[in-house]
Amino acid sequence: MRIGIIIETNEPEKAWNGVRFGNTALKHGHEVKVFLMSAGVEIETIAHPKYNAKQQLDEFIANNGRVLACGTCIKSRNQEESEVCPISTMVDCLDMVTWSDRVVTF
Repeated sequence: MRIGIIIETNEPEKAWNGVRFGNTALKHGHEVKVFLMSAGVEIETIAHPKYNAKQQLDEFIANNGRVLACGTCIKSRNQEESEVCPISTMVDCLDMVTWSDRVVTF
């Protein structure tokens, strides 16, 4: 199955669970893409001793998960794109949604 995950929060536990869900899906043989939008583009800077979203995201990328990030959301936070958060567009988000068999939002 192809699964799209939209993460639009910088709340540590929710972002962590969103990517953890993606990792679980990858381990069970699914194709997975994550689209970061709104506060979700801050995922690299979320610091929490128990809910390490960045660590989950690094594992996701290492396991061939694909990450996209809303360019407008990145720019509105005076951030720059990174390897983890490459600048993407709403067209990329739409493409992910139409590619997916299921979409989950965190």
